[in-house]
Amino acid sequence: MTARTEPWPWDRLQWTGIALAAIGLIDSAYLTWLKLANATAACAGIGDCDSVNNSRFASVGGVPIALLGVLSYGAILALLFAERARPEWRLAGRVAMFGLTLAGTLYSAYLSYVEVAVLRAVCPFCVVSAVVMALLLVISVLRLRESD
Repeated sequence: MTARTEPWPWDRLQWTGIALAAIGLIDSAYLTWLKLANATAACAGIGDCDSVNNSRFASVGGVPIALLGVLSYGAILALLFAERARPEWRLAGRVAMFGLTLAGTLYSAYLSYVEVAVLRAVCPFCVVSAVVMALLLVISVLRLRESD
């Protein structure tokens, strides 16, 4: 049996972060496809995905917001895997993940406000993304606290 170089909570937090980022990536990829293909969302009568995804708030400079989510979740996954491959990048990766998740959570909070207060329509896929990003922020804070 080999000795652990990391405490057990670190392993659990890292793998939880990977799982959440993968969920966020899939969710954002689906929303990006909906936007680019001008397709109808499979919301099953829960919320109004199409109103939200076709609103003026769904793009910035012609770039779908969901694509920014894909890039953000992809970057978070890359940071988590890079940290495993290159332990010397641990602190830089954790700080970068904190920055990405803080920005993502703040922007998600703004978009959630827009959904409720301006559009008066809620997209469950957008809610999933906002919750996942907020959970990733919590994980990034916990991981920063464990840093060497």
